[in-house]
Amino acid sequence: MITERLTDDKVGISRAAEILQKGGIVAIPTETVYGLAASAFDGEAIKKVFAAKGRPQDNPLIVHISNMEMLYEVAKDIPKTALKCAEKFWSGPLTMVLPSNGRVAPEVSAGLSTVAVRMPSNKTALDIINKSGLPLAAPSANTSGRPSPTTASHVENDLDGKIDGIVLGSDCTVGVESTVISFCTNPPRLLRPGAVTAEQLREIIPDLAVDKAVLAEPEKGARVASPGMKYKHYAPKTETYLVEGDSDKFIEFVNSKNDGVAVCFSEDADKITVQKLIYGTADDESTLAHDVFSVLRKIDTLGENKAYIHSPSKTGVGLAVYNRLIRASAFKVIKL
Repeated sequence: MITERLTDDKVGISRAAEILQKGGIVAIPTETVYGLAASAFDGEAIKKVFAAKGRPQDNPLIVHISNMEMLYEVAKDIPKTALKCAEKFWSGPLTMVLPSNGRVAPEVSAGLSTVAVRMPSNKTALDIINKSGLPLAAPSANTSGRPSPTTASHVENDLDGKIDGIVLGSDCTVGVESTVISFCTNPPRLLRPGAVTAEQLREIIPDLAVDKAVLAEPEKGARVASPGMKYKHYAPKTETYLVEGDSDKFIEFVNSKNDGVAVCFSEDADKITVQKLIYGTADDESTLAHDVFSVLRKIDTLGENKAYIHSPSKTGVGLAVYNRLIRASAFKVIKL
């Protein structure tokens, strides 16, 4: 298959919409990560998405919409609290799991009676949805299990020749996938943390619960309700460890190693004597989120046997970064 490179303008957007309307699959930029889009109503197109990614078909997809009218094309019985969250956080990096109205292809929801929906804020993504006239199911546009793509070149590295098109848009501004909450439980439950934080959500949903899989290993064979809940995900090929401890302990620990790369905060870099990568500053968790997937991809280019990543906090956006890193390391945690 030849993958078309599509420009981030009216011509490219029109071509992307045409491919999607004909049952093709196209990688598109969003504010979180690049998504691999297909019509949410076309089961055969959705199967192409799973095949291109090598993604297990028991892992549901998120449907992307461009307006509130489109929400009712895919969901029903929408709680008032969900509408309040949409009013506050859409368009933006929040996904809501709602009762499906049965119109989306069953492959989208992995056989569940629910559908996960969000409205991205990226203009190109919205323009493509509007031009196609379709809600688009779109997981991250990468090989399943690998770090998510935040640039068009990341998509090319993983999926060139496997998909119909790539929209060459700007780099993603958020850098981690959307927050996912389910309104199909009582109380509503946080399934995956993201840039919309649990603290922000509790202003609307005071009794919001946090699924134990956010920070802990999921049970073997458990059926997941959201993307990003699998055991190992976002992983480099290099053996990776998450290291918990203050900066002094982390610096001492990694400087004692001769078989790995340290992934550190910028304020600690000058004190680290081994090979290192910087993934943002400890005091600004949004910088960690923005760079974490790019750094996870860079690890494999350094030729080291192991990688040791300094753990972020587990609050605010830091929880989203920690959630990705605990899976990238397959839950291998070193506590100092």
